[in-house]
Amino acid sequence: MKISTKWLGRYVDLQGISIDELADRLTFAGLEAEGRTYLAQGTNLVIGEVLTCVAHPDSDHLSQTTVNIGKEVLSIICGAPNVKAGQKVIVAQNGSVLPKITIKKTLIKGVESNGMICSLLELGVDPKTLTEDQKAGIEVLDKDAPIGQDPLAYLGLDDVILEVKLTPNRSDCNALWSLAYEVSALFDRKVTLPDYLAYEHIGQPTQLKVSSETTKCPLFIGKTIGELTVKESPLWMKQALNALGFKTINNVVDISNYVMIETGQPLHFYDAAKLAAPEITVKDNRLGIVKTLDESEIHLHKEDIVITCQGKHIGLAGIMGGDDSKIDESTHGIIIEAAQFSPSQIRHTSRRVNLITEASLRFQKGLDLNAAHKAVLRSTQLLIELADAKEIETTVVYGTPTTDEKIVKVHPQHINDLLGDVYPIEKVMEIFRVLRFSPKFEDQMIVCQIPTTRLDIEVAQDLIEEVGRFVGYHNLKGTLPLMPMTLGGYDQRQQLRNNIRSLCVGFGMNEIITYTLVNKDKTVEGVSPLANPQALISPLSDERQYVRNNLLNSVFETVIYNQSYKMKDFQLFEVSTLSHIDHTQERLALVQSGNITINRWQKETREADFYSLKGIIEQLLVENGYAIGRIRFDAIQDHPFFHPYQSAKVFLDKTELGMMGRIHPLLSQKLGIDSILMAELNLEPLLKTKVAKIKYNSIIKVPSVLRDVALVVEQSVSASQIEKIITEAAKPLVKSVEVFDVYTGEHVEKGKKSLAITIAFQATDHTLNDDEIQTHFAKIIEALKTQTGAILRA
Repeated sequence: MKISTKWLGRYVDLQGISIDELADRLTFAGLEAEGRTYLAQGTNLVIGEVLTCVAHPDSDHLSQTTVNIGKEVLSIICGAPNVKAGQKVIVAQNGSVLPKITIKKTLIKGVESNGMICSLLELGVDPKTLTEDQKAGIEVLDKDAPIGQDPLAYLGLDDVILEVKLTPNRSDCNALWSLAYEVSALFDRKVTLPDYLAYEHIGQPTQLKVSSETTKCPLFIGKTIGELTVKESPLWMKQALNALGFKTINNVVDISNYVMIETGQPLHFYDAAKLAAPEITVKDNRLGIVKTLDESEIHLHKEDIVITCQGKHIGLAGIMGGDDSKIDESTHGIIIEAAQFSPSQIRHTSRRVNLITEASLRFQKGLDLNAAHKAVLRSTQLLIELADAKEIETTVVYGTPTTDEKIVKVHPQHINDLLGDVYPIEKVMEIFRVLRFSPKFEDQMIVCQIPTTRLDIEVAQDLIEEVGRFVGYHNLKGTLPLMPMTLGGYDQRQQLRNNIRSLCVGFGMNEIITYTLVNKDKTVEGVSPLANPQALISPLSDERQYVRNNLLNSVFETVIYNQSYKMKDFQLFEVSTLSHIDHTQERLALVQSGNITINRWQKETREADFYSLKGIIEQLLVENGYAIGRIRFDAIQDHPFFHPYQSAKVFLDKTELGMMGRIHPLLSQKLGIDSILMAELNLEPLLKTKVAKIKYNSIIKVPSVLRDVALVVEQSVSASQIEKIITEAAKPLVKSVEVFDVYTGEHVEKGKKSLAITIAFQATDHTLNDDEIQTHFAKIIEALKTQTGAILRA
């Protein structure tokens, strides 16, 4: 927020307070002064009148002038092309210190010069605020400019603008009057505000009607001014508004901005003659277009708040008025609007239509309900004084402004405990008094009556914060907090993410982080499309306008990019949270391309295949506590993205986690990339599934016995089924089951496959003999025949 210290000084006495002191006290009180800007700088400046102006005898571009500065006439050499006799100008006398030069008596091409005629650029005025003519030559003042006076004061440039960073809870300080009270409390100075209350009961009967058909507008105040004069604003008002970066239009429009800065309440003025009738209704759930003052056409959504007159849209509530009812030179009567609108809705609409105004920023932060009434009265006062307002009608109100001040209590000991020091009750009461909290001490409690402007004061801790602010946070004693020591940790979701990251890195994979925002039209064929994607209201580009709801599309872009730069051998993974309309989902993507390293020391490599990726998925699940027997892979066929014979769906118990496998050869060929393996898994079921408890057994001291067997089974029978049957049939002697070969083709009946399996038998207390092994082996073969129709292969 920008603050004009000169304007602030009209309401609170700043005499004897330096800019540095003011900025420091505000900062230590929680209103951080981030920077300051001098509108212009220069010492020993006066207004002068050019008496004569002749060409320099030895120069084709210099002029020799005489300038009357009141107490004397100076001879000055000037190089500006626009200098002429009779002009009122800014003169820097000998000894003047300007931003880039110190003025002293000098000879210029043999002629003595005593001073300099200045342009505003030479005084350090921001070039953005100047016209091309002002940049090109000296500043020519009005003919009535008083000779000998300070030109910066005359132009309103003797001002310093403070940039104050307001915290979200201090929306009250968007009003200059509220800030004046804050400075008053900090420096114990008196506040003097305009006597706007004298205009409260002025008004004749009115035909104006105002209403609201939406809960998003709890208060709407209207007032008709039947006759006024639109003209140029007085110099002091233009200077005040220009100092804060406002463009001045005319006296009526400028008054609305001026009062908004004073009270914090945005106002809007309608040309009464341009409305169909003196009836204003606030609505939502409307469609159509609003043409705003900047001539933009805003397409309404149903949730937007709109100002209407007999069904016609005349303004986008809280953001900008309509172009059809704007104030211009033809305006002779106006209707004043001061209202309260839903902060969240104003924020939403403002961002959606990309229209951020001074009014919308104030509505978004919340306003004092009483500010609207103050703003109407103050604007009425200024319209009478500056726009010759007549035929002033009574104020019309929809809703009820709150006048009840909150009562908040705090115990003195609570203040001492929280701030870590002892503060006398008298000192605390004085702080609350200067803050206008009307403190009383009742039943061992300090009872405060909070002004309606202070929306941030709700509970006792808020009052304690006010004490801390005024004591000064830098003056609070530093003490270590007394609290029980607790051991922090990760929640289940964080643990799962960290475990997966560590394991994947251990497998030799590299983590990637891809864009959350994607282009809906750039999905890879066969990958799950962005069904019902969430679109951004104001995307920065067409390439990033939707929130993704799968990982494979994003990861696939990374694969294509790397292979295009001849990077063929890599392993990638990404763990990310995906956003859906009604929920979020933790997901994992895995990629293997080319050769993978299986022995880092000897640098042995082999080509990535279905089983290498399958092994990583199994290991990820097992290492996170899910038994291998709960994991299942079911073959996928006729999927446009995956290879018909090297892909599978991944299940944990009966819950599908996702898909994995080699991408379809036709897709690889179409995209011009080498074949790769990919997987995408939904991790949410893992967070809801019980993890097996880890059991510890002593190391078995007796040896195991291995038996190999070759089986012929239907191709639909999975290796995991075979493993489960073998384990169950010979419990508890089967230590492990490993499939080391799969064969289809010659000597194997069509539709079937041969599996070569190694079974490890081991007892815990003795070495198994041949009879024991043969007995359990026979049970295994019988179970396989019964459950899968398996036969021993000769």
